[in-house]
This record gives sequence, C-alpha cells and structure tokens, in this order.
Amino acid sequence: MRQFDQEEAERLVNAYSDLILRLSYTYLKSTHDAEDICQTVFLKLLTGGQAFDSPAHEKAWIIRAAANACKDLLRSAGRRRTVGLEAVAEAPAPESPESCVLDAVMALPDKYREAVYLYYYEGYSAREIGALLGRSEAAVNAHLSRGRNRLRTMLGGECCEHGV
Repeated sequence: MRQFDQEEAERLVNAYSDLILRLSYTYLKSTHDAEDICQTVFLKLLTGGQAFDSPAHEKAWIIRAAANACKDLLRSAGRRRTVGLEAVAEAPAPESPESCVLDAVMALPDKYREAVYLYYYEGYSAREIGALLGRSEAAVNAHLSRGRNRLRTMLGGECCEHGV
C-alpha cells in the first residue's frame, strides 16, 4: 500500500478534485454521486500502488478511474437505492447553473457526452480521448461530430441570443 504525506494528498486533491467532480457529474447527473466517486478515486489513488511516469500519465489515470467508477455505479443495482424522506428533507437540492449549453450537453447520449466533455472542457485530442476510453480515434471523431450536430439541433441558436 502506497503512503502519501499530507502535502502530496493536498496537491492531488487541489489538482484533481474539480476535474473528477465535473467528469462524474456528466455521467451521473447527481452532485452527491459525483462526490462519492471523487472520494472513491482519491482513496484508490492514495492507497494503491500506482506509479506514474509523468503528470499527464497521472491525470489520464485519474480520468480513466473516475470514468470506470461512474460506469460501475451506473451498472450496479445499488444505483436504485432508497432513502428515507427525513434524510431527503435535510439535504437541499444543489443549485444547477443556468446554462442552456450545459443542459444540452448533459442531455447527449453517454458516448457523445464524454467525448465532448474531454475534448472541450479538458482539452484532450481525439487520439488521447480514444486511448483513455479504449476507442479508436475515428470513433471519437465520429462521436464529436455527431455530438456537435445534436447540440446544434438541440440549441437551435437560442443560447447565442441570450449571450450564453
């Protein structure tokens, strides 16, 4: 088991928590589930024996681990868990940002949404996305193209009128 000192753990959390939360939210559409995935990924990172060749390798591992954890949660029967009404009443619903573009991206099918997110929000190339997701570069380019076309159709110029 790999042990981190406090400074290294803080560096990792500061560097990657926002990335993991945003990526997880695109899969799960739930702030609470995204926070759970973030904790899971950090626990795995901090206690595992991973050795990284570079900061880019470390970031790629984290993205892949977060994506896999989200897919596992979506497949699991635990996703359909029940919670008492008392617990629900205590936790206010998170405020979602007013953005028709974000709403449209979140409505895309998974394969388009993850390609669009990694390309536009994280700055990965189609080749890098393919390597991260286990897809060919051509498949990623097709997903990006189809995702952009769906976004154009869904948005229909409305966001541009509002300056978003």
